Amino acid sequence: MSPRPDESADQPLRRRRPRYGGTHPRRFEQRYKELDPRRYPEMQEHIRAQGRTPAGGHVPIMVEEVLAALDPQPGDAIADCTVGHGGHAERFLERIGPTGRLVGLDVDQAELERTARRLAAEIVTPGGKAADSSEAPANANDAAPASAESQPMSPPVRLYRSHFAGLGKVMRSESLDGFDVVFADLGVSSMQIDDPARGFSFKSDGPLDMRMDLRLKRTAADLLRDLPAEELASALVECADEPDAEAIARRIADGRIREPLQRTRQLSRLVLAVKGLTPRQWKQIAAENPGTLHPAARTFQALRILVNDEFNGLEQFLRAVPYASRSGGRIGILSFHSGEHARVERFFKEGLTAGLYASAQLEPLRPSSAERGSNPRSRSAQLRCAKRA
Repeated sequence: MSPRPDESADQPLRRRRPRYGGTHPRRFEQRYKELDPRRYPEMQEHIRAQGRTPAGGHVPIMVEEVLAALDPQPGDAIADCTVGHGGHAERFLERIGPTGRLVGLDVDQAELERTARRLAAEIVTPGGKAADSSEAPANANDAAPASAESQPMSPPVRLYRSHFAGLGKVMRSESLDGFDVVFADLGVSSMQIDDPARGFSFKSDGPLDMRMDLRLKRTAADLLRDLPAEELASALVECADEPDAEAIARRIADGRIREPLQRTRQLSRLVLAVKGLTPRQWKQIAAENPGTLHPAARTFQALRILVNDEFNGLEQFLRAVPYASRSGGRIGILSFHSGEHARVERFFKEGLTAGLYASAQLEPLRPSSAERGSNPRSRSAQLRCAKRA
């Protein structure tokens, strides 16, 4: 078929938008407007006005409180140990200026690459230059990452694919004697939760994966297949305070002989059944009581913590933090559940007693009521800070 007269042969073909039934996209990959905030900023505003997080996006939590507590100054070296979508990093860069340095760590390679592109495109200094982003090395032991095209008027950004427990190695790779600010936003990001392919959420069906770092060998499905019922029950209590831990663990162990759990929907329905609910009954309860915790939420949280060995990694990080901080350096950690809260408080208290910290804020700061209303995912957040002696 020959082209129409008004069509150019070398004109790129326009891609069709993803098709979906009904008036609104339901599946994650179909929400093309939410997944492309630059082209559709009005959709982002619309979703946020409803108190929701746009698909594929992340709303940084307690930003103003973090900035006030950590007080980034021009020329500071900052370690954002869970850089994620770069929401906090973006605000840090505004404060440190072209003479500062921001080092970002994250284990999620896909998100790290997206954040590098986003920071390079969106961070603009008073001089009008985009931030100097970089490619992330495979791990913290690799050579320093190769920078993108030099932007001398911009604060340098260096991104590493590294667990935050490797902060000391990253510091040495950067030839630094310490950081002026160390910040960590614990837990799982909205980008990971919302993508069904990652398997973190009970809201959409997907594979039971839950790995933040895809280099890890064991998925959530592997743990549910292999872990003895007693160990699984203990983990549900320790990692999530699940009141029906033994019943859930026993149901999983009894059922996996006939049908191993492979999908998030399977696990969600199993937990509902243990608690005497059908999916329809739960939907009605949720509609009548907005904000009620999903019956499977604690089980999913515990599995995620087990898959990613989060408590062990957090303790390694907390031991390393004082030695990666300069004298007078500020440290801030956002935590989201009791296991994280207790560990951060304990390590800060012990560091204060040992003289590693000049001060430590053990009574946490919490999100304002306005923030909790506009961003429900912030509700459990607690910010604790310390200052290096």
